[in-house]
Amino acid sequence: MVDEYLWGYVDRISPEAPVQVVSVKNENYTLGGSGNVVNNLVELGAKVSVIGITGTDRHGNLLLKKLNEIGADTTCVVQDPDRPTTRKTRIIAANQHVLRIDRETKKEISAKTFELLAGFIEEKVSSVNLVLISDYGKGLITNSLLSKLIGYAEKQKKITIADPKGLDFSKYSGVSLLTPNKKEAALATGAEISNKSALIEAGNKILDTVCINNLLITCGKDGMILFEKNKEPYNISAKARQVYDVSGAGDTVLAVIGLALASGASLKDSAAIANTAAGIVVGKVGTATVASKELASALLTPYSDHTIFLKSQKYQNSSLFHQLL
Repeated sequence: MVDEYLWGYVDRISPEAPVQVVSVKNENYTLGGSGNVVNNLVELGAKVSVIGITGTDRHGNLLLKKLNEIGADTTCVVQDPDRPTTRKTRIIAANQHVLRIDRETKKEISAKTFELLAGFIEEKVSSVNLVLISDYGKGLITNSLLSKLIGYAEKQKKITIADPKGLDFSKYSGVSLLTPNKKEAALATGAEISNKSALIEAGNKILDTVCINNLLITCGKDGMILFEKNKEPYNISAKARQVYDVSGAGDTVLAVIGLALASGASLKDSAAIANTAAGIVVGKVGTATVASKELASALLTPYSDHTIFLKSQKYQNSSLFHQLL
């Protein structure tokens, strides 16, 4: 999807209704949704192949252009003339998010598009280190497509990580790791998560009802909690930071934890690295990425009760950690 930003200032109330009048001074477009995951990965040195869908409209062409400009492989992106390109317009005044306007469809992809994407899955998955599934509930990540993707990834012995959407997490059965936020976990379990014990109960319920071995629930300013089958939940504290914009933080988590795992880090260290990266991007206005230098700087500074030793011998051959160091 495309993230559109209109930047301006407010100096009066509309005479037509009790609403602010935003005088727009400039505008810009960035990669949103799974495109933001791609952008974060490329920023940290990964090579990325994209499988997805967009429209044939102006914003669909803009999206493809931006993906190509950062060096992503877009040969498996389907342009469907019957679907609009998802666009989120955010209006920002004096660094305050005033309003968001969404233009999208949530109808399921056509049988023709499914067959194209299924072919692309078989073409690409065998040659990658890891598969990331960024589900925004826009009709692309159907049960049938997920079943095809997860089954083929298992056959090829590839790690799969899914950032889920919706009330039914069972469709993600078989993924290596599921990464919902606290609100998504609450909706999926029908529980009110108001404290840590409720959070742990919800996490265990997801592990019991969805066929997965690993679950990471992100909790914003409260960090993350990692659930592994038959192990005690592992809490990862967040470093206190000024939060300006949480949009895209989940994309950063998905990208960084995936890249860390692909580079040979343990699941706990990968989650902690992703937690640090998310803490950096929420301190920026708009959909943002984390640069390798700022991530390295944050990781090499001890924080909370979890210090990551990037110079550990087991990471010396990792391209990610080599770049960070």
